[in-house]
Amino acid sequence: MPKVTLEDAVVHYDRTGDGPALLLLHGTAASREQWGPLTAEARDRTVLAPDFPGSGLTVDDGGPITVEALAAQAEAVLDHAGVKEADVVGHSLGAVVAAHLAATRPDRVRKAVLHAAWPATDTRQDAEFRYWLDLLDTGTFARMLPLMAFGPRYWEQATAESNEQLVKTLEPAIQHGTARQIEADRTVDLRPILGKIAAEVLVLGSAHDRLVTAEQQRELVAAIPGARAAEIDAGHGAPAELPDEFARLVLEFLSEST
Repeated sequence: MPKVTLEDAVVHYDRTGDGPALLLLHGTAASREQWGPLTAEARDRTVLAPDFPGSGLTVDDGGPITVEALAAQAEAVLDHAGVKEADVVGHSLGAVVAAHLAATRPDRVRKAVLHAAWPATDTRQDAEFRYWLDLLDTGTFARMLPLMAFGPRYWEQATAESNEQLVKTLEPAIQHGTARQIEADRTVDLRPILGKIAAEVLVLGSAHDRLVTAEQQRELVAAIPGARAAEIDAGHGAPAELPDEFARLVLEFLSEST
């Protein structure tokens, strides 16, 4: 697996396929493995999927994680892979990082899909993130994840037994640096830089997102010049809940002529 060193971080990333570059940035508590279904559909792309510090194989000094540092690491992956310009797809924290990269390094981002991003963490979200930290401390974070991440389409077909099995599957998948990533979530404020984004942007919201409100999605669209909005009938965790539909929406936007 390729890796690149930037300051105190050794960032590991997957590189698959051949064609125009597609950089995938995962969400809190996840890793590059989140992107398996989308990578499988992006057969005509060079897909680059890094682990953030605290996830997968990436290692650093264990200090605070910042959105600015994550964006710099994402750019370092592009440099290491020999990519001048890429399309970027991010989910949740990864979408925040994608927006930051597009705003601060507009020459590196052609198009961006921001799924479940938000412009700035408000008091309600901070209360949610504090609750997540408490759940991590008590070992019950995995039990909360389906409630937070999935919409009605999941719950209509789920049984108590199938959901319990999912929780057991999620428990070992929670990444070791999740608390550090949640602390980064608490500090998000993209508002000063969103107007600098020059890339074509799709703000992809989830109809049943319990973490990011419709108003925050509208604010994001209004702040990014020329941004488009779309919605998927899922919860916050749409890439896992509806992977095929998520991939279709993303790849259709990226393949449109500019």
